[in-house]
Amino acid sequence: MPQDLTRELQDLIERGRDRQLRLAVTGLSRAGKTAFLTSLVDQLRHAGLEARLDLLSAAREQRLLGAQRVAQQDLGVPRFPYDQAMQSLGADPPNWPTPTRGISELRLKIRYRRAHANWWRGNTAELTLDLFDYPGEWLLDLPLLDHDFASWSRTQCEGNGPARRALFADWHAAIADLDPASEVDEAYLAELAEHYAEGLRAAREAGFSDLQPGRFLLPGELAGAPVLQFFPLPGLDAWTAEALAALPDTSLYTTLARRFAYYQQHIVRPFYRDHFRRFDRQIVLVDVLGALNAGPERFEDLSRALSRLMQSFDYGQRSLLSRLFTPRIDRLAIAATKADHVTPEQHVRLVALLEALLVEPLKDLRFANVPVKAFSLASVRATEVREVTQHGRATPALRGTDMNGESVLTFPGEVPTRLPNADFWSRQGFNFTTFRPLPREPGPLPHIRMDAALDWLIGDKLT
Repeated sequence: MPQDLTRELQDLIERGRDRQLRLAVTGLSRAGKTAFLTSLVDQLRHAGLEARLDLLSAAREQRLLGAQRVAQQDLGVPRFPYDQAMQSLGADPPNWPTPTRGISELRLKIRYRRAHANWWRGNTAELTLDLFDYPGEWLLDLPLLDHDFASWSRTQCEGNGPARRALFADWHAAIADLDPASEVDEAYLAELAEHYAEGLRAAREAGFSDLQPGRFLLPGELAGAPVLQFFPLPGLDAWTAEALAALPDTSLYTTLARRFAYYQQHIVRPFYRDHFRRFDRQIVLVDVLGALNAGPERFEDLSRALSRLMQSFDYGQRSLLSRLFTPRIDRLAIAATKADHVTPEQHVRLVALLEALLVEPLKDLRFANVPVKAFSLASVRATEVREVTQHGRATPALRGTDMNGESVLTFPGEVPTRLPNADFWSRQGFNFTTFRPLPREPGPLPHIRMDAALDWLIGDKLT
């Protein structure tokens, strides 16, 4: 029997026994997916030794024996660069791992003692954990599947604030007089598409999250291809659907609409079909603090992006048959990352703010009876807790090293428990510095409450 067929058969048997779990680590750009996956693998590899995983029930009960990396099933998908990430964190000075630029996967074999052993099951068992990582930019394309070109153009051209509009000023000026019925000029169309992509890249650097199409930001092998040479067209509300459909194939509108449809069918849909629909569980990482630091327009942009994104996933309870043939996400964690950038007493506030940010998607998930839980965590701790006493009053503070190598002692500011209003932004004083990782000590990477998220995502499989 061919090796790949044998492997698929083994995986099918393991899924039938509920001994295999596919976990998607998702989130928008700079949410910390690479650091999270690196720390997750490192914690599990140290399990049974010195790993601090007290909130993971199997570890707390001293039943977790360890984990090993093993060969993944899909040899066509790059392996997650765990070793390179650990080298970055262990450098002198330490550096954050390079963000992933494409799909990656890593398979772990977790060995543990059963909570209730008996003669027919044995004392020890194994769980195969498949971990998947995707560029945050590609996730943003999933909501495109709910649109045609006209409706997508409408969403991209309306409701943008002044800061975002300013980043696209040159592009808006160039398309102001475009006529959807005009004969298409391929060279000029490519030039306008590149201007639009430049605006997306500038918006990402400025802290915005809701950026489509995502492949414009990480084109990879598609760079220069006509499938990435389109952009939203304003003013389509003045046209009826019939009038747009009657435009010739060589018109600007028809050309853009055709490329948008091709992008949906040949780029976005296969990505969703081949990968996202195969997941069993998911954790969505959110850089809430970064959005707060960036101001109201970027915070609202993050909220909009997350709401659209959460609607794109396939959630639902799994039976034996669905686990074998049509897996659906049956447990979800949402996590506010970089919790070490605020003082410990504010972690509860950070979780409350995350839940407020995702209040509508969470309502829909709970209505669908999908277990979901919010966390705050720091995958790799970069600060130490300190206390500053002034005029007899003690104030919690954080000490760390910024990316320029300067030692920083700071109180970053109060995290709100509800979505901020206009008055809040006028008086907020955040200082969520980008810290370097702490120097590497022997043993597992330091973290904050990462074991709580792990217990929620895989703990019930380690019984």
